[in-house]
Amino acid sequence: MRNLVAASLTAFTALSAGAAEKNPAADYPSKPIRFIVPFQAGGASDMTGRVIAQKLTERWGRQVVPDNRPGAAGSVGLDAAARATPDGHTLSLISASQSVNSAVNPKLPYDLLKDFQAISQVSSLFYVLTLHPSVPATSVRELIAYAKANPGKIDYGSSGTFGVQHLSGELFQHLTGTKLVHVPYKGGAAALADIIAGQIRMGFSTLISARSHMKSGRVRALAVTTRTRSPAVPELPTLDEAGVPGFEVDQWYGVITGAKVPRAIVAKVSAAVAEVVHAPDVVQRFSADGSTPVSSKPEVFAAHLKNEVAKWRRLAKETGLQME
Repeated sequence: MRNLVAASLTAFTALSAGAAEKNPAADYPSKPIRFIVPFQAGGASDMTGRVIAQKLTERWGRQVVPDNRPGAAGSVGLDAAARATPDGHTLSLISASQSVNSAVNPKLPYDLLKDFQAISQVSSLFYVLTLHPSVPATSVRELIAYAKANPGKIDYGSSGTFGVQHLSGELFQHLTGTKLVHVPYKGGAAALADIIAGQIRMGFSTLISARSHMKSGRVRALAVTTRTRSPAVPELPTLDEAGVPGFEVDQWYGVITGAKVPRAIVAKVSAAVAEVVHAPDVVQRFSADGSTPVSSKPEVFAAHLKNEVAKWRRLAKETGLQME
């Protein structure tokens, strides 16, 4: 009998060990997590990353430590994430900017779609098409007509070359057959300041930066860049419905990790992210800049990443855009 009991205990222990090996997420996280934020500290991107890190820390009881790794349009931080030990204890924030970078930069040290796994999208952020009041257009269709009648006479500002705001202008030109002049700045705020001052005519601005100037009349808002209207400014049409069919630009954020991280861990992190982004205090903080919380399963976010890279790659090919 004793031998039988001992054998049973041995078998149970072996089964338990085997189950633990088959479920690497059982004890995850087992140590502090590094959360790479491939942007400078202090900006909206950094705020998004820090909010998520703090809420995951509260949920897991393990420190999720933001690690700012700015540089080269986010590629410095993502390269570090791609090289990290694939145990799930290194995560990274990602934005639409990285999908653009992957589409136009052939010299990246990683492949966004092969060297990473999607975990979840976390938010969606639209831009507002803004004009200086001197532009004689009160609708998108009027703007298109004016731009076609005055090729090269409308300049638009962006947060920098090959950023999402820059590509928004390129997409607008491509879909409307207009000719605009791109003026890159070191940030979206600087571009908006020059629209207000009349130094440039047009731009794609965040709602949080443009709203007060829209109300005062210092800039004229014509449309939002996402596919559907925003509850934050329901009076503004989408560019798609206002005269630019097919136009859609979303400055989204999401979370990714290395390609070799076990799928069970990816699923566990995805479920946690889905919970934290819909917490009331997170919803409130996101809505302050016009963002909408979004949670998605890994396979859904992976498909989104693939579609975004394909969209910008197609635009780059059709317009001849490529980073040197």
